[in-house]
Amino acid sequence: MLRSRDWVLALPVTDDGRLVMVRQYRFGTRDLSTEAPGGIMEAGEDPRVTAARETEEETGFAGGRARLLGTCAPNPAIQANRCHFVLLEGVRPTGRRAPDEHEEIQVLALPPKAALAAALANPAQHSLALLALYRLRDERPDLFS
Repeated sequence: MLRSRDWVLALPVTDDGRLVMVRQYRFGTRDLSTEAPGGIMEAGEDPRVTAARETEEETGFAGGRARLLGTCAPNPAIQANRCHFVLLEGVRPTGRRAPDEHEEIQVLALPPKAALAAALANPAQHSLALLALYRLRDERPDLFS
């Protein structure tokens, strides 16, 4: 059994409807992955707070309204933690990024429909990042038209 604190994936959306994503190297697939910003929650932290913090640290975007879209068990056969999906609406660039020491992140602002199409075309896509996009599509279908 693997034990970890809960994780958060943020879905930061700008006022003009672009989805802020990150592209980074993933050692497991030995390839670049485009996914939602996110990270591990601090003990007792609200997922909305984690989402806002991780989004600004990784992308330099902040602000807006935070809303929990849902939660899942990443792999209940061997993991006890949860992954929370948080929509951040109305984010804006702050210019303040503070990635972790070993994170090399490219920041992208994409139309959500293009982000979902790219995720579906990638056989090595991060499964939770894909689920996060589906959660966003269910909550805000207007962004995908």
